[in-house]
Amino acid sequence: MKHMTQASLFCGAGGLDIGFERAGFTTIWANDFNTDACETFKTWSTADVVCGDISKIDAGDIPDVDIILGGFPCQGFSLSGPRKLDDSRNTLYKHYVRIVKAKKPLMFVGENVKGLLTMGKGMVMDAIVQEFSDCGYDVHYKLLNAKHYSVPEDRERVIIIGFRKDLGVNSFDYPNRHDKIVTLREALADVPDPADSDVCQAPFSSRYMSRNRKRDWDSVSYTIPAMAKQVTLWPGSPDMIKVDRDKWVFGQGYTRRLSWQEAAAIQTFPKDIRFTGDLTSVYKQIGNAVPCNLAAAVASQVKQVLTAVL
Repeated sequence: MKHMTQASLFCGAGGLDIGFERAGFTTIWANDFNTDACETFKTWSTADVVCGDISKIDAGDIPDVDIILGGFPCQGFSLSGPRKLDDSRNTLYKHYVRIVKAKKPLMFVGENVKGLLTMGKGMVMDAIVQEFSDCGYDVHYKLLNAKHYSVPEDRERVIIIGFRKDLGVNSFDYPNRHDKIVTLREALADVPDPADSDVCQAPFSSRYMSRNRKRDWDSVSYTIPAMAKQVTLWPGSPDMIKVDRDKWVFGQGYTRRLSWQEAAAIQTFPKDIRFTGDLTSVYKQIGNAVPCNLAAAVASQVKQVLTAVL
C-alpha cells in the first residue's frame, strides 16, 4: 500500500491524528477554530495548520489526501448538556460533508459522543449517514468505549467510518477489544506530582458535588471533561461520601482534581506533548480530544482494509 496522507477537520490538539500517525499515516493539513489547539498541533506536527472557521474554508484550498479525519463538535449532541436539534454546533458536520464531497478521499473517519445515536430519536444519525452515502460512501458506525483499547478511561464515542463506494468495502470490522484494561495506577505511575499551577483550583460547585467524582487506582478514570472545574479527582484523594440525593461530600484527607498532565496521560497523549494556552485552555484541549490509543486501534483496522483493497 502506498504511503497514506490525511487532512484533519476540527483537529483540536490532535488526538485523532496522533493515533492515525501511530498506525503509519501522515497528516499534511489540519484545521480548527481554537487558536491554542492549533498552536498545540503545530508543536508535534509538520502539517499545514489553518486556524479559522471551517464554514469559510474553500475545499479547493485543502490539498488532495487519501483520508479525511474529523471530530466535528459534539456539545450539541452530548447527553451531559442541552440537546437541541437546531444547535448551530450540530450543523458543522455539514461542512465536513461538503469537503468530503468535494475532495473525494478514499475514506473518512468521524467521531462523536454517544448522545448522537439518540438525538432526534435516531433521526440525526440517520441523516448524517444518508448525507455521506449520497456523496458516494459506504458508511459504518459503532459505539466504542476507549477503556477497551488501552485507554485508562471510561469514554464512549461513536466512530463513523466511510469508504468510497468504488472500493467495495460493504462491511467494516471495528477493532477487537484489547485483552488488558490499563488502570490509573499504570497510567499515572510515571507522572510527577503536580505543582499547584498544574491543577484547577476553582471552588467545587454544587453541580460538582452532586455525584461521585473519584475512581480508585485499580480502576479506569471517569471521562475526562473539557471544563477544567469539572475534572474528576486524583485517585489518591479520599473517597467521596453520599449524604443525600444528588449530594456528596469529600472524605477526610487531601483532595484535588487531576492535574492537566495526569489528564493528558489518561487520554494517552505522548508524554512529551506541549500544550499551548492557559490552564483552562489546556484542560479543554485535553478533554475535547479523541484518546490517542483509541484512534490508533481504529487506524490499524482501517489500514488493514485499505491494504486489502488497494
